Amino acid sequence: MESYDTLIEAIQALKKQGYVEDFNLRQNCLECRNGDFQIFHNEFEIDKYFRFEGESSPDDSSILYAISSEKYKLKGLLVNAYSIYSEEITDEMLAKLK
Repeated sequence: MESYDTLIEAIQALKKQGYVEDFNLRQNCLECRNGDFQIFHNEFEIDKYFRFEGESSPDDSSILYAISSEKYKLKGLLVNAYSIYSEEITDEMLAKLK
């Protein structure tokens, strides 16, 4: 599995691999294209993920998910803080992103 030193480096490399959508986490789904697509837990796969630690503060830590949806023929990225598990999301979404 590839590794990257920075979040920006990983995003640039994954975009070259076709992960071009910008996913947003909602309570029970992922959204992209300004809400045109709502993708539920059983409609996507997490292909890869990368953790990045903040050098100055643990609060700067984040996870980058490379996600694909065969149903919608989409590939994209979701960036979120480690505190994702404290967000109000459904159990299905929580289990998928762990």
